[in-house]
Amino acid sequence: MWAGLDDLIKVALAEDIGHGDVTTRSLVTPELQASGVFLAKAAGVLAGIEVSRAVFAQLDPEGIFMIHKKDGEVIKPGDILARVEGSAATLLTGERLALNFVQRLSGIATKTRQYVELIGDAPVRLTDTRKTTPGLRVLEKYAVTVGGGYNHRFGLYDGVMIKDNHIAVAGGITTAVEQVRAQVPHTLKIEVEVDTLEQLQEALAAGADIILLDNMDIPTLKKAVKITKGRALLEASGGINEKTIAAVAKTGVDIISSGALTHSAMSLDISFDIE
Repeated sequence: MWAGLDDLIKVALAEDIGHGDVTTRSLVTPELQASGVFLAKAAGVLAGIEVSRAVFAQLDPEGIFMIHKKDGEVIKPGDILARVEGSAATLLTGERLALNFVQRLSGIATKTRQYVELIGDAPVRLTDTRKTTPGLRVLEKYAVTVGGGYNHRFGLYDGVMIKDNHIAVAGGITTAVEQVRAQVPHTLKIEVEVDTLEQLQEALAAGADIILLDNMDIPTLKKAVKITKGRALLEASGGINEKTIAAVAKTGVDIISSGALTHSAMSLDISFDIE
C-alpha cells in the first residue's frame, strides 16, 4: 500500500501492546469470535480506512475487513464506514490504533477540503508543508490529497528551498541561488523564501524558479504578483487560515501552502463499536 506501512504499524502496535493486552487477555478466550463497525460521529471527509484495515490484517491475517465508505467520500454522523469480523481479542486489541489512524487522517482530509472549498474557482493550488507528525508524513500528505489538496516537497531531498536561515548562512539571496544552482541537477527547481518586495526583486534577478512570499499581507501579495509578471511561480505562505485563504487566493499567486492542514487539523470523531 505504502512503502514502510507494515513497519510503521508494527512499531505502533508494539508501543501499544508491549508485553500483551492484559485486559483483553483476562476477558476473552482466543476462540471467541466477534464483529465490530467503524461509525462516523461527525461529518467530514474519510481518509485512512485502508490503513485501519492494515492494522487488523497484521494482528490477524484471517480476519475479514469490509469497507463500506471509501477514502475521499463525504461522511455524516451514523454512517457505517467499515465492518470487521474475526477474533474478539484482535478487535479489542487493534481498535485504538486503527481509530487513531483513520481519525487523524480524516481530520486532515476534512480540513483540506474546507480550505479547497473556500478557495473556490480561483486558479491557485493548495499544498501542504513539511510540518507533519514524525514518521507519519507519507500518510498525512496522502490525506491532504484525499481532501483535494496537493503535496509540496516530501523532504529535504526532493526540492530546493532556500529559507531565511540558508540566506543568512550564505550571505545573501543571490549568492545562495548561485551556489545551489552550481551543484544541484538541472531537473530540480529552486525555491527562495522572501519576506519583503526588495528580496523578491533580488530572487527574481537571481533566477529563482519559485518564490515563497512569507507572511505578506494582501496588498503586498498583490504588489508581488505585479512585480513578478509571471517570471516565477509565487507561493503564499504564513497566516493562512479559514478567514484569510479566500482573499489570498484572489491576489493572483500560483500556490498557497499551509502547515495548518497537517499540524492543526482536529481528528475526526469516529468510533468503533463491537456488535
